[in-house]
Amino acid sequence: MLTRGSRTAGLKSMTHSFEIATDLASPPDVVWQYVTSIGGVNGELLPLLRMTVPRRLRDATLDDLPIGKRAGRSWILLFGLIPVDYDDLTIANRGPGHRFCEESTMLTQSRWTHERSVGPSATGSRVTDRLTWQGRTFLLGAMYRAVIPIIFGHRHRRLRKRFGRLSAS
Repeated sequence: MLTRGSRTAGLKSMTHSFEIATDLASPPDVVWQYVTSIGGVNGELLPLLRMTVPRRLRDATLDDLPIGKRAGRSWILLFGLIPVDYDDLTIANRGPGHRFCEESTMLTQSRWTHERSVGPSATGSRVTDRLTWQGRTFLLGAMYRAVIPIIFGHRHRRLRKRFGRLSAS
């Protein structure tokens, strides 16, 4: 499932959103363990992007991060080398179940919200990503509107490759 979201009025305050969901042939616990580790995040992003993590968080998972407090700055590196943005990572909440909501600021985005959930499906799990963002300028928000579907489409393809895709019944 691929859905493009709406925009609110006003060039400076334009809010964008995007949603994507994928059914996988692996149990939610297994998928959650992978997608909440820095190795899993980079496994999804590579070779397009890579995210750094502060030294003190290298062995942490998303479940280890504080709620409502900035955990640290992660640089986003194009092709794993070229800094193109950063994310001042803040987990707003977790749960119920396998779910988190990140509400952060970025170099290019004044507001970045990423909600991810991993839930059971008939024979595996479903990963759903919901994103909302507001660019620091109209053009930066619009640029992400073009790029986010590419990045998250790539991430979900990498998840299907790793965990298998459910066949249509």
